Amino acid sequence: MKIVVTSTGTTLESQMDSRFGRCLYFVFIETEDMSVEAVNNSSGSLGGGAGIQAARQMADRGARVVLTGNVGPNAYETLRAAGIEVFTGLTGTVSEAAMRYRSGTLVSTADATVESHAGMKPGR
Repeated sequence: MKIVVTSTGTTLESQMDSRFGRCLYFVFIETEDMSVEAVNNSSGSLGGGAGIQAARQMADRGARVVLTGNVGPNAYETLRAAGIEVFTGLTGTVSEAAMRYRSGTLVSTADATVESHAGMKPGR
């Protein structure tokens, strides 16, 4: 199964980025063999709609699960409409997040965790 982790870098050792739509990178991980593909988040610099565009990118690349710190309402709805399960509140490295998911101990998120455009505010 393909999962994606929001990240500040391109490797499993990179720290997670707490923002979904405005993260620096998406690290796609195939859980069967832990193969990795890092993709620059081209939506992160958009003036608006970054979360929606990022969610569409997840669906287009076949992701079934997103692991992140926070997700806004528009991104959350787009992810759910695409059948992508969302897990929030995660910190640490990309590898740690993936291992927590694989352990089966995470609980999926039932709604957005921040308001619209939260990733654009200073300090996030």
